[in-house]
Order: sequence, then C-alpha cells, then structure tokens
Amino acid sequence: MANGRQSTVKRLKMAERAQQQMQLHFPGVPADFFWHRKTNDGYTTLPRTLPIAMQAIDNQSKGNPAGHTLFSLWARAPDYPFLTIENPTTFAAEAGFTGTRVVDTWRKRMKALRALWFIQTKAGPSGEFHYVFLVNPNVAVEWMKMNGQIQDGLYARFIDRVMEIGAFGEIEGFHEHLELVRQQQAAAEAAKTAAAGQVAADAPVAAGSEQSV
Repeated sequence: MANGRQSTVKRLKMAERAQQQMQLHFPGVPADFFWHRKTNDGYTTLPRTLPIAMQAIDNQSKGNPAGHTLFSLWARAPDYPFLTIENPTTFAAEAGFTGTRVVDTWRKRMKALRALWFIQTKAGPSGEFHYVFLVNPNVAVEWMKMNGQIQDGLYARFIDRVMEIGAFGEIEGFHEHLELVRQQQAAAEAAKTAAAGQVAADAPVAAGSEQSV
C-alpha cells in the first residue's frame, strides 16, 4: 500500500509519462489548447474518487440523482472544502436544473447529500444551505458502506481506487476517529453511572444524619 510520499512520486511519474505520450500522439498542439492548474486561472482540487462517489450517490438517490449536484459544489469550492452560497439559483442552474422550481429541486438534492454525509450545512441569509462544508468523499463513501448504502461491487471498485491513489490511510483514520469517539462516550457513560451510584450510596447517610439531628 503506497504512503503519501510514494503516491506523490507515482503521480509525478504518471504526469511525466502522460506528457511524453502527448508529445508522441498529439505533436504540435497549440499551447492555447492546454489546460493546466499551474498556468490557467479558475481551478480547484478535486478528489480522484469523486466519480465513484457520484455513482454511489446516484444509486442511493434514484429518481432524484444528486451526484452532479455534489460535483457542482466541488467545482465552486475555492480550493478549500467550504462554500458560502449566497445565490442558490446559480448553484441550481449549474447542477443542471431548469424550470420554475429549480431551487426547490436543488434543495432536495442538497438534503440527499446531507443525509448521505457528503455535506454538512448551516442556515444563513440565503436559507438552509448558506454555509456548506464538503466532507471528504472517501470518508462519506465509507460511512455509506457502514450503513449498508452502497453496493458491494461498487464499494470494491472504490477501495481499489483508494488504494491505487494511496488514500487508504484516510479510511483507517476515519475508523480510528470513530473508535476514539466510542471510547470517549463509553468513559462519559461510565463516569455518569459511577456518579449516580455515589449519590445513591450517600443518600441513606444524609437521611440518617437528618434523623439524628
């Protein structure tokens, strides 16, 4: 399993190979035809597993597919997974919705994304989805698996891709976080039970003291 450093080296080698193949198969292509995030304006960083995540979303929200809605959110993110949505109509249009109820349709998709754990939201001046945090899709897909909301074949393909890009540590980190939360909750519950037991044990003593007075 590749770690972060190995994955970076692998990506660089893949980029170099792609450049060599490009020069071989498409020689003389004008520079204006190229798009590269280091030289062109208007870019953001997208998770490589996003296409599989979108498929998982669409499979789970049949009749109201929300995968493209998630993509439009990532495409608007300022290279950081947080958005302030001041004009829902714009996001609804970019998600492909048309008609007189575009915002209502978009909001239904947003609710589906939130239910599937791909976004977290807070209300603001523009409504229920004014502030949006884009959850790591790798974590969200794993959450879907834990809750029986993704087909085994698609999940297997997801894991293959995660391991290929060296991101399996994110899945492990998610489970470690859940285990830590479980332990903290168990400790809090044990402390609560112990405190309740101590109160019960002290009650007769207090009652006896009152009687003696």
